[in-house]
Amino acid sequence: MATIDRTRAREAFRAYVEPYDITRQRVQLKADHTYHVARIACRIASEEGFPPEEVDLAWLCGLLHDIGRFEQLRRWDTFDDTRSASHAELGVDVLFEGGAHLGDPALAHAPELPSVRDEEGAFLAHIQGKGSIRCFLDDDAEDARIRAAVAHHSGFRLPTSLDDRTRALCHIVRDADKIDILRTVCASPVETVLGISETEFMHSPVSPKAMEAFYHHRTLRRDERTYPADYLVGLASFAFELVYPASMRIAVEQGHIYEPFEKPFGIARPFDFMAARDDLRRLDLHLHAWIDQQVSQKP
Repeated sequence: MATIDRTRAREAFRAYVEPYDITRQRVQLKADHTYHVARIACRIASEEGFPPEEVDLAWLCGLLHDIGRFEQLRRWDTFDDTRSASHAELGVDVLFEGGAHLGDPALAHAPELPSVRDEEGAFLAHIQGKGSIRCFLDDDAEDARIRAAVAHHSGFRLPTSLDDRTRALCHIVRDADKIDILRTVCASPVETVLGISETEFMHSPVSPKAMEAFYHHRTLRRDERTYPADYLVGLASFAFELVYPASMRIAVEQGHIYEPFEKPFGIARPFDFMAARDDLRRLDLHLHAWIDQQVSQKP
């Protein structure tokens, strides 16, 4: 089992992120999110009784899970994988491939921003020098599991081919990511997360497809989000697919699990679109009842 030096890993992460302009709100948001996910993943693994070396590995995977976001922001200035490239694939390329595929058109769903092209050589050198998994730990014994945790942390479903240990690690990271995404939506402006104005957001309807997925107690696929308000339905649906009991406890303890419907992006006023206001109120009541039932069943 690889020995993980958390101080070294934190410093390696800081060094990797530094050139991406931490003063930008979206970059800062993702850096903060990373540290939160690492802590939550550590706590889930610990409370679920995983051995210390697995707790350390869960922490490291939390630290690395979104490393592809920084290249995504530099190239496309968006968090939307459908308008850029899969940030999970970007992360795998940074950590394990030395950025070898970053210029591959097959990786991208949208053209590069012209403003970043002159920087490609410098950033590729940075990726190769500071982004390699070997900057975070020397031992390669757990590389395959780390790679899987990064590659699959944001996927709709995990591949059926994963072995039990890898699947467990992936579930920890996915749970931790969901829990902290709920926090970021409460703490960040809608302009930062969705790239639209508050006015546009508050005039959004909720699609029947999003509501159907919610009432079936499953998360939404990206292609099932039609309107901005559907993003809230997808977030609230995270509750239905948290795998570990510790994850649900943490989510309820932090309190953000209810805020997609009650105070999204810190907005306390009701939606301007009346039908959306009514739809979200009903979904909120359903979510409260479902979580109350789940919590009451836990020992």
